[in-house]
Amino acid sequence: MMKKSSEPLFWADRLAGQIVRERGKKDIYTCAAGITPSGTVHIGNFREIITVDIVSRALQKLGKKTRFIYSWDDYDRLRKVPENIPDGEKFAKYLLKPITLTPDPWGCHKSWAEHFEKEVEAVMPELGINPEYIRQSLLYGKCAYAEEIKLVLSKRDKIKKILDKYRKEPLPDDWWPLRIYCEKCGYESTRVVDWDGEYNVMYSCRCGHQGSLDLRKKGVAKLPWRVDWPMRWHFEGVDFEPAGKEHSTPGGSRTVGMEIIEAVWGEKAPVYQMYDFIILEQGGKMSSSAGTVLKIRDVLDIYIPEVMRFLFAGTRPVREFAIPVGEGVFKAYEDFYKTERIYFGEENVPEKTKNQHTRIYELSCPGPPPKQIPIQPSFRHAVTLINIYREPKAAMTRVLSEARLTPDDTERYRAILERARNWLENRAPERWRFEVADDVPEDVKKALTEHQKDALGKLGKALEKDIWDENALTDEFYRTAKGAGLNTGDFFRAMYLTLIGREQGPRLAPFVLAIGTKKVAKLLKSLN
Repeated sequence: MMKKSSEPLFWADRLAGQIVRERGKKDIYTCAAGITPSGTVHIGNFREIITVDIVSRALQKLGKKTRFIYSWDDYDRLRKVPENIPDGEKFAKYLLKPITLTPDPWGCHKSWAEHFEKEVEAVMPELGINPEYIRQSLLYGKCAYAEEIKLVLSKRDKIKKILDKYRKEPLPDDWWPLRIYCEKCGYESTRVVDWDGEYNVMYSCRCGHQGSLDLRKKGVAKLPWRVDWPMRWHFEGVDFEPAGKEHSTPGGSRTVGMEIIEAVWGEKAPVYQMYDFIILEQGGKMSSSAGTVLKIRDVLDIYIPEVMRFLFAGTRPVREFAIPVGEGVFKAYEDFYKTERIYFGEENVPEKTKNQHTRIYELSCPGPPPKQIPIQPSFRHAVTLINIYREPKAAMTRVLSEARLTPDDTERYRAILERARNWLENRAPERWRFEVADDVPEDVKKALTEHQKDALGKLGKALEKDIWDENALTDEFYRTAKGAGLNTGDFFRAMYLTLIGREQGPRLAPFVLAIGTKKVAKLLKSLN
């Protein structure tokens, strides 16, 4: 009989075990992520953030202390103006300047970099993610990396040899692993001329300026990305950092970083996880520079935090997937609800399946999981309620008139109604948008046959009684249609035309109950 493997089922738990094994016993394990805020930090970039958050939580489950750092690489130069920037041509003059010294295109923050940073920082707490943010512009600006830069310059030949291994053409002999912002013009249009072997670097700029700087006193120099990344692994003592597919190719920045940290600092690179792209639902890769993005806030506007986290926790990082923002939103909510029911023991599944769903649910919750199963409002029904009542507050009043909810259940229901409104306003296909008539239009009355009017009138009288639930109402529809000699298709078309002026609509019984049987009765009786 084969011995059962003790390897955890869930991908983050396996990674946490690997981190502890490879990095050894430590007081605290540092997990890192980061990005250059040169454009919108979109939902594809968020995959790195939540991957680190989930792995950090998996380490904590093992009883380990963690530090989650998120580096804003905001001392990078502006390389390209994204297409979604208003009046983008105005910013051409800032190309090659630091994005912290480039104005905010919308004029609401101190700089270009801060605008995109604050967009992310504002939304993370809603998702239960609270990293320690590090701004590289501040660290470079106060010369925090002077010793590291000095060491890198002394290992220039080794670094050049590593980089040349993966280049078609070798770097020039006068290449230096350092970039400098000119102290006169402010552009990164300089080249290093000489280095004294200690802290003094001489440079020239295409503007004509000849300058020198002491790495300990002037924070205008930074390392190029492929050297900067491994330097920060060393500086922060990083134990785990994922990266996207584009960094994971042979000769990519991850491969180079592994070799540089060993050649320069004699250390091993952090444990790593490659993650694949989040693609647009209609197909294609997201691109901040092209302006084809789905913001983190865009997704949180249609998914409550636990469902948004579920989409990532329940998908292995190596799998490419799309975030549903169209009709797929209904299934996404139902998939989450199923996992929630399994966690609370309300669906019987094999033990292995239960363990997997339990772990996914734990990591989907922004905070500790609730003590009892929350209410699970159908997103489809929430859409119907918003179509009827227009505003979440009015829809919630209707819900509370029919059921007594706990404060937590009330809050979840309200949050889903708000997202249903957002979806209808911004994402829903047209067929999901409708309005319930206060009066039946004359053209609808003319379109209905006498048989249809007669059947709907009889149903209207029956609906005046306070005896209806979904099953009883469905039975009454079929009974009424049969009694009037109508086939069910003609009966249902007549109902939808009367209520919303269309031949199709939401499931009829819950729809009628949501509108209110008294209001529907009045509309139906007005046909005769």
